[in-house]
Amino acid sequence: MKVASYNVNSIRVRLPVVLEWLSQNRPDVLAMQETKVQDDEFPSAAFEEIGYRCAFRGQKGYNGVALLATQEMTDVEFGLPTEPRDESRLVKARIGEVTIVNTYVPQGYLPASDRFEYKLEWFSRLLDCFRSTLRPTDLVVWVGDLNVAPLPIDVYDPVRLEGHVCYRPEVRRALEQIMQWGLIDVFRIHCAEAGQYTYWDYRPGNPFKRNRGWRLDHIMATAPLAQRSVACYIDKRPRAAERPSDHTPIVAEFRL
Repeated sequence: MKVASYNVNSIRVRLPVVLEWLSQNRPDVLAMQETKVQDDEFPSAAFEEIGYRCAFRGQKGYNGVALLATQEMTDVEFGLPTEPRDESRLVKARIGEVTIVNTYVPQGYLPASDRFEYKLEWFSRLLDCFRSTLRPTDLVVWVGDLNVAPLPIDVYDPVRLEGHVCYRPEVRRALEQIMQWGLIDVFRIHCAEAGQYTYWDYRPGNPFKRNRGWRLDHIMATAPLAQRSVACYIDKRPRAAERPSDHTPIVAEFRL
């Protein structure tokens, strides 16, 4: 099974890039974040035409998550049971024997803000969801834009960026607590190198060309599934496309 995660930063704008990438790579599952469209505007017909089933939940102009799969999806659920806001940040589904959890974690805005506290609370609610609905012995893959760089090698300048809402002790601890429930960073099984990023912002000076990036997009798996991983890699080509997202896909392959 080939599973990919991609923050598309507006599916309407990025649809040609996504369709081209799907035709070239043909993953079994593509998890998308920040689709930024209401449900009646999601381009499901374009994906169904090339053989993908769709499950999605969106909002106008921000947030939004979607799962595309070549197989039937069952037990599809949206959101967190204790989510106090109507935000489209999680979709979960069973595909074959694997449960896919696709999340777009809040970014946090500024450390001294309610939105940062909300980010930390969101991680806590997600951990409760894992504990109450899944088991570490299940075949589970957690993917998405988690808005956390876990390690110093996951940001281009760990000294200067320390304290950013995506790279500070509180968020790293929040992520680690979920990992301790029973998840493994699949990318780091296969790649220990620094400078491997999934996000480069749009600022002047071409951060992408200079590789001034962050690894914010992740594929995590429970041990029984992680042990079956045969590859995990970041595909930079969509970031170099015309009108790209500021993120690029990360892909994992599992032998099932």
